[in-house]
This record gives sequence, C-alpha cells and structure tokens, in this order.
Amino acid sequence: MSDFNQQVIEEFRARGGKVSGMFEGAPLVLLTTVGARTGRRRTNPAVYLKDGGRILVFASNAGGPADPAWYHNVVANPRITVELGAERFEATAVPLEGEERDRMYARQAALDPAFAAYQEGTDRVIPVVALYPQESERLQAFGDELVRIHGYLRGELAKVRASEAAATDLRAHCLAFCDAATFHHSGEDRVAFPYLEKLFPELKQSLDRLRDEHVKIAGLIEELRVATVPETLDRIADELEAHFAYEEEHLVPVLNSLTSVPWATGRG
Repeated sequence: MSDFNQQVIEEFRARGGKVSGMFEGAPLVLLTTVGARTGRRRTNPAVYLKDGGRILVFASNAGGPADPAWYHNVVANPRITVELGAERFEATAVPLEGEERDRMYARQAALDPAFAAYQEGTDRVIPVVALYPQESERLQAFGDELVRIHGYLRGELAKVRASEAAATDLRAHCLAFCDAATFHHSGEDRVAFPYLEKLFPELKQSLDRLRDEHVKIAGLIEELRVATVPETLDRIADELEAHFAYEEEHLVPVLNSLTSVPWATGRG
C-alpha cells in the first residue's frame, strides 16, 4: 500500500469518513478486499456513487492501462468489508455489465468530469462495481422461498379445482387457499417489495406491475370467498400462473445473482 493511500485511510477513520487534501469533499468509501493471489486483506479508498440501496465504485485507476488490484480481488472474492463514514458493514461486490455499466459510468462522469477523462485516457472499459449490503443472503433466501411458495400455491389450487368433495368441504378448501395466497401477497407488498425497490431501482416497473396484479387477484379471491364458482377458480388459476411466471422470470434471477456469481472467475 502506498504511503498516500495509508494517510487517506487513517484520516478517513479518524474523522468519520472525512479527508483533506485532494480528496476533500469527495464521496469516499473504504474497501477491504481479500487478495486474489495472497489471500491477505487489503484496504483501498475509492470514490463512490449511491444508487438506491446499493453503492457503486469505479475501477478507474486514474485512467491507467490496467485495472486496480482491488478490482481483481473482488472478482476473485466478492465478499468485502465496506466503510462508509463511521459505518462499517459486509457487502457483496457485483461488476455491472453492458448497458447498465455504461449508464452508471455516464452518470458518474456527468457528476465528476475526471471520470470522463479517465475513460478517454485508457483503452480498457473501466469496470463499475455494485456493492450490495450483506442482506443479499436474506434476499437469496427470499428468492428460494418465493419459488417454494409458488409451488405450494399451484399445488393447492390444483387440488381445489380437481376436488369432488361435498360443497361444504370444497368451500373450506377454497377459503384455506385464499388465506394462503392473500398472506403471501400482503407480505410481498408490505415487506419484500419496498426493500427490493430500494436495493434495485431498476426493478420498479416490474414491482409496480406485480402490485397491480396483487390487487386484481385479491378481487377474484373475494369473489371466491362469497361463492365457490368454477369459472372464478379458472380465472384465478390463469391470473396466478401468469403472475407467478412473471415474478419468477423478473425477480428470482436478480435475487440469485447476489450469491451465484458466474463472473467470479474472470471478467467475461
């Protein structure tokens, strides 16, 4: 580590994230990574940009010809320690790709023209890395649970539709299914979706669509509570299947990406 970096780190920690000199007023974060070759923990300051619930850092290396060492470290070992002001937390580092990378780098270059100069001064594409707080493990578990609950609700609905039980038993089965579906969707609306929207701003459109579908499905469920009608069951089945399929296509891969990191062996 250079003497300059060490001075920045010491001042950052002593002053709760504030530093003087050339970085005075700059949004700085400290990244502690595990060396890709040595296995040793290394700390580096980096300029950051907040994007919803995640933090973006830029492997500019001041426009140098090679990526900085910390970037190689997070590719090999994506779990890192982040110091932001006086706060310290564990995070998962995910390099951005394609259009998202370009859009986020352009935003940073507009805020700080030095980053435009860095990109102009090198032939490499400067990586942008998103840092997700370690709640990512909880989100991964939510993704797994989402698929499990969908499977359960699909199965329960199939049982209700195929039932030849007496009307009173069939109604009891329908109400049990209604309660399970309503509980699942209300939990998503109150807890899961607001958190996901904060962490992944790009999911807003998908989450808004899913909320609208919850309202529509709730209306059908209320119809089913009043009277068990085969046509209503069919409509609920169609709506839920489309809803589950959309959720599994647009949410589950994002949640899985936080702990499944195919890029961890190299830059793709």
